[in-house]
Amino acid sequence: MKINLLLITIPLTLTALMSPGCQHLQPNQRDCREDMRQFVQKISAYTQKINPDFLIIPQNGQELLTIDGTDTGTPAIAYIKAIHGLGREDLFYGYDGDNIPTPESVRNRIIPFLNLAESCGIEVLVIDYCSTRTFVDNSNLQNTRHGYISFVADHRELDNIPAYPPEPHRVNASDITTLKQAQNFLCLINHGAFRDKTAFLNALSATNYDLLIIDLFYDTLPLTADEIARLKTKANGGRRLILSYLSIGEAEDYRYYWRPEWQQNPPDWLLEQNPDWPGNYRVKYWDPQWQKIIYGNDNSYVKKILTAGFDGIYLDLIDAFEYFEQHETQ
Repeated sequence: MKINLLLITIPLTLTALMSPGCQHLQPNQRDCREDMRQFVQKISAYTQKINPDFLIIPQNGQELLTIDGTDTGTPAIAYIKAIHGLGREDLFYGYDGDNIPTPESVRNRIIPFLNLAESCGIEVLVIDYCSTRTFVDNSNLQNTRHGYISFVADHRELDNIPAYPPEPHRVNASDITTLKQAQNFLCLINHGAFRDKTAFLNALSATNYDLLIIDLFYDTLPLTADEIARLKTKANGGRRLILSYLSIGEAEDYRYYWRPEWQQNPPDWLLEQNPDWPGNYRVKYWDPQWQKIIYGNDNSYVKKILTAGFDGIYLDLIDAFEYFEQHETQ
């Protein structure tokens, strides 16, 4: 059943407005989930003024869909209206390690949120991590049964086009002009396995995926509008959508905005390095200076993505709020 967002009213009580991880915050701490919602909503509002068809797809952090972070809670209407899709990793394979089935208890905790998203008209994209052919087939089957758009990555680094299956799941020659029409997608955000940009672009052009998630940059230079336009045609002639990856919950020291002096004298919003991902640094994502890097001006990351002609952005590290819920924030 579709939810009519116009008919939903949100009870303005303190309990309803606070998420589970923040219900016992001291007065000097933040509602870190609402901070992330607001960030995504502001990015969305900025892009819609420039391109009303531009897609906003956050990855993970599905708890942000409701005010209290439960799958039966009051929908977070402004956030739901601001996004068009919802990405989720490791739903059926990869949660406890690559090529390992995700525990049923974990799936059962996540799927109700994904179904809530679908009921609100938000398309769900799932990236599973496995390489055994029976696992790959099962991942695609399970995602199709649930109505989700599926991609099975055989490299956690997302640096290749999987050899199996030889054609994308549910391959088609249709023109894909909306997210709802997409039957499959490829996420390839690391180009290190390709000898050069020409090889990278040629490999992508030779595929029949309905949607590509790639990085704006090849090495230090952004892809051009002409290069993105070329990628929007599938090998079989159909049109497809191109999204740019963008991390908004951490800073990356290989991006154009990074300054060498930050290593010794970091700005207030830049925190410690993520021990699991060298080169990635936690940020106070609610800070106006960090947000200015991401959107709102001609040198911002989002504006560069818009200028290059992408159809939307795939926002990563949305679940950065989980870290801050465990640490004091001000």
